[in-house]
Amino acid sequence: MIYELRVYHAVPGKLQALVKRFETVTVHLFEKHGIHQAGFWTTVIGESSQTLYYFVKWESLAEREKKWAGFGADPDWLSARAKTEENGPIVANVKNFILAPTLFSAVK
Repeated sequence: MIYELRVYHAVPGKLQALVKRFETVTVHLFEKHGIHQAGFWTTVIGESSQTLYYFVKWESLAEREKKWAGFGADPDWLSARAKTEENGPIVANVKNFILAPTLFSAVK
């Protein structure tokens, strides 16, 4: 199992719009495409209060590539994204990291 940490930096003042999009649209499309999330977080104390963090778990890099491609091309996703950005972008930038658990990790 590998994990992907995705870090979304929202446009200032747009974090709640980003969270709402994940809550009402994105996670349902993840389910449709067999993308398994392992948790979502926002910052309580830290560098930025405009950041959303989440983990996705994968069996392999090949699975990741296939499922992200399907999700990214889904007309429902493209439509929902356009609708949520009618008044401008809500995401300033995204960073992602592919992680493997250590032998002593509680999460495998």
